[in-house]
Amino acid sequence: MSLIHDDMPCMDDDALRRGRPSNHVAFGEFTALLAGDALHALAFEHVARGCGDHGVPADRTLRAVAELGSASGTGGVAAGQVADKESEGLPVSLAMLEYIHVHKTARLLEAAAVSGAIVGGGADAEVERVRRYARCVGLLFQVVDDVLDMTSTSEQLGKTAGKDVEADKATYPKLLGVDKAREYAADLLAMAEAELDGFDAERAAPLRHLARFIAYRQH
Repeated sequence: MSLIHDDMPCMDDDALRRGRPSNHVAFGEFTALLAGDALHALAFEHVARGCGDHGVPADRTLRAVAELGSASGTGGVAAGQVADKESEGLPVSLAMLEYIHVHKTARLLEAAAVSGAIVGGGADAEVERVRRYARCVGLLFQVVDDVLDMTSTSEQLGKTAGKDVEADKATYPKLLGVDKAREYAADLLAMAEAELDGFDAERAAPLRHLARFIAYRQH
């Protein structure tokens, strides 16, 4: 949902996504807009039906749905996207940049990870550790994305390289430099993995692998 909307002309205006024409380029803007809306609704339906089918208690189902709603609305993606668009061409502090990407990127990843912890019966302390893990990974994704946008080609990325520079957006390499941004990414990976140390190693392995994949990806 968010990627379809993010590529549209009123947002990032990107014609490529994973090496193929973006949804609005392939099918038109109104179709892309409605497809994103439909996928957003489908996410809530999937959580509600999945929890019901697997006997998840109602209180935990409601908590998971609330996480998804908060992460995609004014407490998450929508707020981050507004701040991102309004900051184009303006001086942005590191704190403001983190606000943008916590909301625009990390909150949705948080919702996915935290919802799993909730419906899986995690205690409150465990849920919050998963939340901290996911927030670090969400920021890690964005730092790596910013670095790749400056150091890779469109062919390597599968999307248009250099869009952030063209739009005069604040990015981690712009504020910190590429080398310091990479150091920050390494710190975020270490913090994310530290949050998993107290969990069963086998069960935590997929989350650990996900964090490393995001840290070392090349596209």
